[in-house]
Amino acid sequence: MIIVKGRQNPILRASSKPIPVITKKVLKLIKDMEPTMFKARGVGLAAPQIGLNTRVVLCLLDKDRVVPMINPEIIWRSKETETCEEGCLSIPGLWKDTERALAVQVKFTDKKGQVTILKLEGLNARIVQHEVDHLNGILFVDRAEGLI
Repeated sequence: MIIVKGRQNPILRASSKPIPVITKKVLKLIKDMEPTMFKARGVGLAAPQIGLNTRVVLCLLDKDRVVPMINPEIIWRSKETETCEEGCLSIPGLWKDTERALAVQVKFTDKKGQVTILKLEGLNARIVQHEVDHLNGILFVDRAEGLI
């Protein structure tokens, strides 16, 4: 899989469509995304980054656990924020200080069709926020540059 690049790329700027049912095609997508993410040395990967405007992300949580999320939705954000340097596989070589909520709750469907809610903090929360933004056509530079 090739990672889509560019700040103005129309695929990266489009809102992704929800997945109504988990099919073999969705499971294959998740399976294929994982080596792509690791090869690029990423900690997350969203389907739009490989050219598909569908609501699937992979997040590397706790530095060692790949969590696929289907139709993820951030249902709570802490009022406390943290600004850290952030980058993106779709905008290689660019790093910017980006403000994010310090903690979030994310609701998603797992590969088995189970609805799950995770409360995440720190880097894990940042990763999920970054990847969910991709599903909404938002890039980290939009937040870093105060466009959102």
